Amino acid sequence: MDTHAHTEPAIVGSGVKNPYHLVEPSPWPIIGSLGGFCLVFGIILAAHFGSYLLLGIGVVLIAATMVGWWRAVLSESRVPGLHSKLVQLGMRYGMMLFITSEVLFFVSFFWAWFNFAIYPDNVAGQTTPMWPPSGVKTFDPFHLPFLNTMLLLLSGTTITWAHHSLLERDKRGLVMGLGLTVLLGMTFTMCQAIEYSDAPFKFVGGGIYPSVFFLATGFHGFHVIVGTIFLIVCWFRARSDDFTVERHFGFEAAAWYWHFVDVVWLFLFVCIYYFGAGPIEAHIGG
Repeated sequence: MDTHAHTEPAIVGSGVKNPYHLVEPSPWPIIGSLGGFCLVFGIILAAHFGSYLLLGIGVVLIAATMVGWWRAVLSESRVPGLHSKLVQLGMRYGMMLFITSEVLFFVSFFWAWFNFAIYPDNVAGQTTPMWPPSGVKTFDPFHLPFLNTMLLLLSGTTITWAHHSLLERDKRGLVMGLGLTVLLGMTFTMCQAIEYSDAPFKFVGGGIYPSVFFLATGFHGFHVIVGTIFLIVCWFRARSDDFTVERHFGFEAAAWYWHFVDVVWLFLFVCIYYFGAGPIEAHIGG
């Protein structure tokens, strides 16, 4: 008869008896679910009936969930033993799968774009099949779009500098690299806003070209804003010495996400702005 106890190894000094993190009961999942319901149903009510009350409630609940839930995760990460090596590995796998899902999200937009670019016969109402459709003027790819490309490529180097500084225990380099990346992300968003305001075509009633263009580049712009907020949080955490060489997955996840945003933009620039260019609209200011 085996008298040895078969138990998971304890994490010394933490009170945790296994390498997994079993979270405490939390109200945030149900609040987030309720917020998601209110948000989606509120969009329907706003679009069809002009009522924005439920939409506002949904936005508030989602924002509260984001702040409260992520704040709880950050607090848990500081408790010795909770975010073990195995838990960190699981979070890395989770982030990889999330980015994979985001890649497939953008694949749908590229699919729609090439469906019409390669087969312009699919464009309804065209007497002469062509892409961009007849009468559509496009952006000069080597004006603001090229500037935005340079901004994101440079931001990729600054976030890598910040990561290297973290591994070298250089807090000043970490904070400066993150700060520069945030500024570059904000500049990109500002340039894209200027570009949209000067667009020679409109999203509503403009046809298939503006629809696909604004969906693809607009959702990318949204991801840039999300990534910038992600990095701002990391900047404050870096200033508070919240990252160490051994424990900095929050920063690592933000860097992965930002590199993903960079790569998607390169595909957008090449496929939509460069190869998808038609008659060029005059530059901003003449």
